[in-house]
Amino acid sequence: MRPTAIDPARRIHLLAVALLWLAIGTMLLLTTLVPAHTALLGWAPMLWLLGAPLAMLLVLEPGLPLRLLGRSRRRPHQRRY
Repeated sequence: MRPTAIDPARRIHLLAVALLWLAIGTMLLLTTLVPAHTALLGWAPMLWLLGAPLAMLLVLEPGLPLRLLGRSRRRPHQRRY
């Protein structure tokens, strides 16, 4: 099967949804409104609040982690006169 291209406007909306989902999920886990692990659900809350939006971000922007790592490891160039 041939991969289909996502419309750029739709892709931006999906990225925004994934980032919002990740931010809300992180906030819920940090404030312990939703526990990361329960006896009934196991690790499912953490998967759906953090894992799913991260997977969605990686699918939409596969080069994002490398770009973020590249920027954090780069040192600013100093001009030599």
